[in-house]
Amino acid sequence: MSEDQPRVLTASVHDFRYFAALLRGVNFANRASVSITADGFTVTVEEARCLTATAFVFSHVFDEFIYNPDAARPSQRSQPEDEDDELTATAFEIPLGTLMDCLNIFGTAGLAPGASQKKKRSQGDGDESDGGVGGERANAKGKGRADDAPGNTTLDQWFAPGKGTGMRMSYAGPGHPLTLLVAEESGGPTATCEITTWDPEPRLELAFDSDAAVLKIILKSSWLRDALSEIDPSTEKLTIIGNPPPPPGRAARSSAPPCFRLKAVGQFGSTEMDYPNDREVLETCECARPVAFTYRFAHITRALRALQSSLKTSLRIDDEGLLSLQFMMPAPRRPGRRSQAFIEFWCLPLEE
Repeated sequence: MSEDQPRVLTASVHDFRYFAALLRGVNFANRASVSITADGFTVTVEEARCLTATAFVFSHVFDEFIYNPDAARPSQRSQPEDEDDELTATAFEIPLGTLMDCLNIFGTAGLAPGASQKKKRSQGDGDESDGGVGGERANAKGKGRADDAPGNTTLDQWFAPGKGTGMRMSYAGPGHPLTLLVAEESGGPTATCEITTWDPEPRLELAFDSDAAVLKIILKSSWLRDALSEIDPSTEKLTIIGNPPPPPGRAARSSAPPCFRLKAVGQFGSTEMDYPNDREVLETCECARPVAFTYRFAHITRALRALQSSLKTSLRIDDEGLLSLQFMMPAPRRPGRRSQAFIEFWCLPLEE
């Protein structure tokens, strides 16, 4: 394709660390499907035909986002005849690990400067960001928590004024590589990377039926992240248990089972972590009847990177046990661009 011909995608940003964090949240499988529209693009990976994860990268994440679907071959366009051109999607696959390596070519794709220092300082001050899980953590009140501290919302700092590594990304269409131009600063070193793309392959489609949901919970990501981090890595199964909220009254609350429980079972025994129906712990809990579904723990831990960067987690389970985990990311600090990106996981239960 000649330089004067339009490209399917041209996107640039002066500090790509927020963008890198979104991709890092789903970087557990090398081959990823990318679908581009005028609103942005999605990056989807899957594992073992029972786990899928998608990062939703909206166009406002970039300083410049130009999408020209007419530059793609008709075979690469997934558009019903009665839809507008704006809804046209261009799809291809990439090696996600290679893309992450290219973004980190100058070692600048990680956390914002000072984030690790703030974390160490919070530990010394008795903050609970890395300790106290399960019943003790869930029942703690009035103490400093990781999500209350300014240093915890690391993504929120990534668009703050200061030096950052810029990126320009372009895709010329089917048969062409995804091209990245990475520059530390104006007049500084630059790197150009060309990443091989492939035609899209059919992927596992896990459709969550909201009308069939039997458990809906919204909680701060730090509660779930710390609980999963404390579970022994050799754990094989994780059971998610939900119970209806207790009726009003102190006596009813004290005798009622926890609204949300995690039960981990491994070679060395089992562990249970309870979360009471407390607004400081569970922002929302909807459960009409007792439910329990079991998942492979190794699949659930794939969400730890997304949990690390997110603010809140929406956990839903339908009547067939399909688990949906939606992670709300902090909004970039940009005037007039406050819509929030998110990452979503879907996981099938074990058949027992």
